[in-house]
Amino acid sequence: MASELMEALQALAHEKKIDEFYLIERLEASLARSYQNILDLEWDARVTIDRTTGRIYVYELVPVGEPDEETGEYSEFEERDVTPNDVSRIAAQNAKGVIAAMVREAGRQSIYEEFSDRVGDIVTATVLQVTPDFTIVKIRDGVEAELPHYDEKRYPNERNERPAGEHYRHNQRIKVLIIDVRDPNALEPRVRGDQARPAIVVSRTHPDLIRRLFELEVPEIYDGMVEVKSIAREPGARSKVAVASRESNLDPVGACVGPKGSRVRMVVEELRNERVDVIQWDEDPAKYVAQALSPARVTRVLIDDENHYATVVVPDDQLSLAIGKEGQNARLAARLTGWHIDIKSASFGIEPAPEVNMLIDEDDTEEEPEFCAFVSEDGVRCPNHARPGSRFCGVHADSE
Repeated sequence: MASELMEALQALAHEKKIDEFYLIERLEASLARSYQNILDLEWDARVTIDRTTGRIYVYELVPVGEPDEETGEYSEFEERDVTPNDVSRIAAQNAKGVIAAMVREAGRQSIYEEFSDRVGDIVTATVLQVTPDFTIVKIRDGVEAELPHYDEKRYPNERNERPAGEHYRHNQRIKVLIIDVRDPNALEPRVRGDQARPAIVVSRTHPDLIRRLFELEVPEIYDGMVEVKSIAREPGARSKVAVASRESNLDPVGACVGPKGSRVRMVVEELRNERVDVIQWDEDPAKYVAQALSPARVTRVLIDDENHYATVVVPDDQLSLAIGKEGQNARLAARLTGWHIDIKSASFGIEPAPEVNMLIDEDDTEEEPEFCAFVSEDGVRCPNHARPGSRFCGVHADSE
């Protein structure tokens, strides 16, 4: 029986790619704990497994002499043989648990080594299981991830990475962002039920999910010709994305929107119809703030550089549009630009101080065109957005 156990341990170690001697050491420690309880020993137990024959010996470590005066611990022990007759049967039962635990640990370590460098990557996952607190998704065969959506009031230390209103069904395919890979050897406190939860944590609410989606849909972003400067997001409701072009003749907003809005539409569909506003980034903070409040038309922007404060004046009929529902448009614009924004209507009668910069719309009655006014010889209208203050996009700027 002893030799059969040893042969089985060697075969399993080879199959699971586990070091044979490390496996035996773990089994010895596990058996020592088990036999201390089974035999109801007064003192600690030690188990040894003969590496050649597989024979198992159980010893009780009986202390000898007097304990240390400071620590109260014994330094010398006498080993008393207490090996039971059915030692191999119990060892076989323990071996199953030890090997299963080691396989899980090895799997988690392998996943950590593979995916720890992929934090921030977007992957397509398949929904496996949905619970009230989290959704388990499959990234590929043998690799699962957790999409947590815990109630933050009940579990303040847990995450909620699911947009409000989103629900998933079995075998549904969704795009997710890898935001964390738990280290199985980490010393810091683990999350609740860590051993039973996947090591990879993914998100559907992270702003970088939108960045990665645009990289997939817009070749100019993937190639680096268009840069995503900033993202402000309220998951499940609305997002604003500021983009800039590294090419003088390329309209970044038009590139992201695509022909007839096809590119941004793909992003919106993946985000379950979350509204996505694409605006052009500008070095001039006044112009940038004005564009961030799109679709509202801005009359004037007063910039206080010292306090990082922007006062925006809009026509009376644009005030509610600039603020947005429950202040959402203004809130997202402030996050996008990094400026504190105060919106006032034109009837408020504010006068700028001489030293502040401002953006003025010379004609409040004429709205800027939404799309480029260029029409080709074939009668096809340019699908790009017009540049601020112009009727044409960057490609057809010479048509003015």
